[in-house]
Amino acid sequence: MPNDCSIRALWILNSFDAVVFSSRRFPVVEKRWRAAVQSEKESSVDDPVKYTVFSSLPSDSELAAAFFERKGREGSVRGFGIRVTQSREGSDSWVDDPITRHIIGLYINKGEEGENNLLWPLALHIKGPYCILILPLVEPRHVKAYAKLCQRSDCGNAVMTDEHLSSLLLDLPSITGAFMVAHAIGDIVTGDVVEPEVVVSASPSVGGLLDSLTGSIGISGISSRAKPVAAPVASSTPSGTAAIGALASDVPKIGSRLLDKDALRSFISSAMPFGTPMDLSYSNIFSIKVNGFSSLDIPPQDLKQPAWKPYLYKGKQRLLFTIHETLHAAMYDRDEIPDRLSVSGQINCRAELEGLPDVSFPLTGLTTAKIESLSFHPCAQVPEQNVDKQALMFSPPLGNFVLMRYQAACGLGPPVKGFYQLSMVSEDEGAFLFKLRLMEGYKSPLTMEFCNVTMPFPRRRILSFDGTPSIGTVSNVEHSVEWKIITSGRGLSGKSIEATFPGTVRFAPWQTQRLSSFRSVFEGTADDDSDNETESTNNMVNVEEFLMEKMSKDLPPVDLEEPFSWQAYNYAKVSFKIVGASLSGMSIDPKSVSIYPAVKAPVELSTQIASGDYILWNTLGKCPSAVSAKV
Repeated sequence: MPNDCSIRALWILNSFDAVVFSSRRFPVVEKRWRAAVQSEKESSVDDPVKYTVFSSLPSDSELAAAFFERKGREGSVRGFGIRVTQSREGSDSWVDDPITRHIIGLYINKGEEGENNLLWPLALHIKGPYCILILPLVEPRHVKAYAKLCQRSDCGNAVMTDEHLSSLLLDLPSITGAFMVAHAIGDIVTGDVVEPEVVVSASPSVGGLLDSLTGSIGISGISSRAKPVAAPVASSTPSGTAAIGALASDVPKIGSRLLDKDALRSFISSAMPFGTPMDLSYSNIFSIKVNGFSSLDIPPQDLKQPAWKPYLYKGKQRLLFTIHETLHAAMYDRDEIPDRLSVSGQINCRAELEGLPDVSFPLTGLTTAKIESLSFHPCAQVPEQNVDKQALMFSPPLGNFVLMRYQAACGLGPPVKGFYQLSMVSEDEGAFLFKLRLMEGYKSPLTMEFCNVTMPFPRRRILSFDGTPSIGTVSNVEHSVEWKIITSGRGLSGKSIEATFPGTVRFAPWQTQRLSSFRSVFEGTADDDSDNETESTNNMVNVEEFLMEKMSKDLPPVDLEEPFSWQAYNYAKVSFKIVGASLSGMSIDPKSVSIYPAVKAPVELSTQIASGDYILWNTLGKCPSAVSAKV
């Protein structure tokens, strides 16, 4: 069997574990599967593994029943991922590998045969209210190998042995393709089909302005012939420090509901002819369906046109790169717990180049940037690699695309550091204090465009707050207080500032809130233990612990949806945007970018950093933290 990626089937289930969509069968793929099963049966008559590799695919009802059974057996949709007391031999968690939360197996109960049949591997992707299952084509021996892992008496990945799940998956590149299909389908059914943001700093040209007008109404762009909708070019910021505009998506808005089944089948048949994923770009598929092809779209005979570029670009040529990084942080301000910073980044690209050119450039400073992982778009090739330099060559598709993704350490200190303290002075009033320093150690051209701090209180309703910050403005809604330190249009560059904010916040009485929450579910139910729980705090050594324990009792189930504020965890969340350079050290020198065949095309580079989960934990309260392994 060829070692490629082919898809046997896919299913979409809703939150009630019912199949709402399933793909048509791919006869070519199923023929290969049946032939492989027959060959395996003939070569292994005395197989010690007592299970059946069946040649057919389950019906929707059989798959839904098996999925529901696995969820009950594994404790959740994802499952345990590790072997626990509830794990049973033959189940995914018995393998004792967290990857089984994403690559699962189902036992299809064949009543007429009286046997349980293992369906594996299924790539599980959860998007919105939907669970998407993709079944790639693998060899029967791989399924049998996984069945053996499900019956092993020991657990975990044993050292110096090839009999573990990781080594098995390394032999299955189709798994990667299955997840790509799952993510593409998930984006479509939830309406999240958006292209990556590409930022430009130049004013729009005539062609770009034309694109802005035509693209907004769904008309083809610069070229007089049919081609995908050209994205509009946004103008730069008035200050000129950085660009905040972005090239809009080429993808039509499709809403947040499940697509029509015929439309989804049309995408699958176009993106995966004969069950083999070719081009999973929804914008390309949509453009081909709307515009079709003409004689002008035929490329020169000496050029091979890739699937990801169904149309050739015509118009003013240029090459745009945007380095987009997201900074995640957990700030504790405690001696026993170190602060943690991590950067996840991607290089977005838009190549408005005529013909089918190749673009190449070197990635430098990889050691300095402390890059932990790299992944590339299928159009990219990495022919050269050493410790601190990596050459990259690619044949760019149309529109905006993610050329590269990476994980890295933060090369600079935290852009917002300091502490946040919150202490409950009574059951319904808390005193808080912020003392922060922004952009310390950050030099021009790094510019912080805005910075906000939010104090969420999902379990308490805010009545009022008192306090005046040293800088910025404050506002509140029912369950949060927002402090705008730096507002848009007043960027901070070339210097650092200190910001403090002391104050108090008053909440609605806790007893009233509890009664109100329960009354919405159980009309007329009284708070039975409100008086019984009351006791004098004079004999308490720690009054705050008593208050937090009292407030944490009998919480309505909806409060479990906010994990950070469960079990007395409380925090403030920082939001900001920084432009001018990357925090990891990742960069591209526009002068080192080569285009072949050579053309005169300007190369533009922009960089922006956005906050991810940037958390300031309350230094006076409880906080979760991960313990570093000692080597």
